[in-house]
Amino acid sequence: MKIFTENKERWITGLLLLAVTLFVGYIDDKTLSWVYLGAFYIVGFNEAVKLFGVKQNSPYIYAVIIWIITYFYPNPDDLFFLVAIFFGAKLSYTQEHEKKKLILPFLYPTAGFLFMFILYSEFGMKWLIWLLIVVVFTDVGAFLVGKSIGKTKFSPTSPNKTLEGVIGGIVLATIAGTYYAFATDLDTLFMATLISSLTAIASIFGDLFESYLKREAGVKDSGTLLPGHGGVLDRVDGYLFGAIIMLIVLRAL
Repeated sequence: MKIFTENKERWITGLLLLAVTLFVGYIDDKTLSWVYLGAFYIVGFNEAVKLFGVKQNSPYIYAVIIWIITYFYPNPDDLFFLVAIFFGAKLSYTQEHEKKKLILPFLYPTAGFLFMFILYSEFGMKWLIWLLIVVVFTDVGAFLVGKSIGKTKFSPTSPNKTLEGVIGGIVLATIAGTYYAFATDLDTLFMATLISSLTAIASIFGDLFESYLKREAGVKDSGTLLPGHGGVLDRVDGYLFGAIIMLIVLRAL
């Protein structure tokens, strides 16, 4: 109970976000899902610009254009490579070396949000909910196990993370994700277990990467929008890595 009472604000914010997300999932409308993910994307992009120390007057216009095209274009993951080529060509032509950091927010978090929307577009809302379940249980399991029995430090990048918590999160997420996928006939038992475990591992490192960016930028949180969590990237970091791995494995297998 101490874990819950000492982190009351975090739990309330998390449960409210989960409720809104499940409502969007229940409606299962492409436009609504696009708007909902887009809102997180634009705010997250703004946070990433600050974390990477990008010096540019209006990089957000590119992010908005990408997200608009994503709604209509049949293969949105192509945009990831087109953006890389565009900025590579622009940088080499203008030699504006001080602006080379501008490409970074288009790698993170843009790629992750694109893959989340593609996961929904190609496979449907049930698969996006599968991602949600895996990442939520990874976070909750890592938090509860780490706070209760965690002793071994996982990585110097995130001193509060413990190996016990990481293992607990992956195990709990694998069980929950496998049960959901198998029970709803999304996949076979073996494939459901494999995809759930790989996505959970990716989620752990998505969280760790966000911690790395914050340490490099010298800040505690990526933003202040979400009480008890910090910024949008603090809340969706696991999804940004997890969505990419889940979609790649689903396409491959």
